Amino acid sequence: MSAVTIQQMADRVAQLLEERLGVGGKGLAAKLKRAGRLLPRKVRDAGKLLATSAQKAQNPKLLGQIDMSDVTEAYDICLKHLVAIDPVSRRRDLFAGMIGSVGFGVLVLAVAIFGFLAWRGYF
Repeated sequence: MSAVTIQQMADRVAQLLEERLGVGGKGLAAKLKRAGRLLPRKVRDAGKLLATSAQKAQNPKLLGQIDMSDVTEAYDICLKHLVAIDPVSRRRDLFAGMIGSVGFGVLVLAVAIFGFLAWRGYF
């Protein structure tokens, strides 16, 4: 495997991070740092390995230190997780959670107001 292939793998994972999670940044390492806890630990670690391997691949002397089987395994882990993410359903679930939270707050407030009015003798 060549340095170009490793760089293409890193670019593909960075592209998927941007498309699926909406994470910005310049390069894979920055995007992984911004993604933070949006990714499971196993995927974060695999992404970090891929980012460091892509950095090492820029230097021909360090290219020999890269274990290609680890790089392909890390790429597969990242790809498998990121392809399974549906950005539309993530947004829909986030919106539904916010609506539910606000609705619950309004319901509690209404019960408190009616309780107070009943306590004061208006009902």
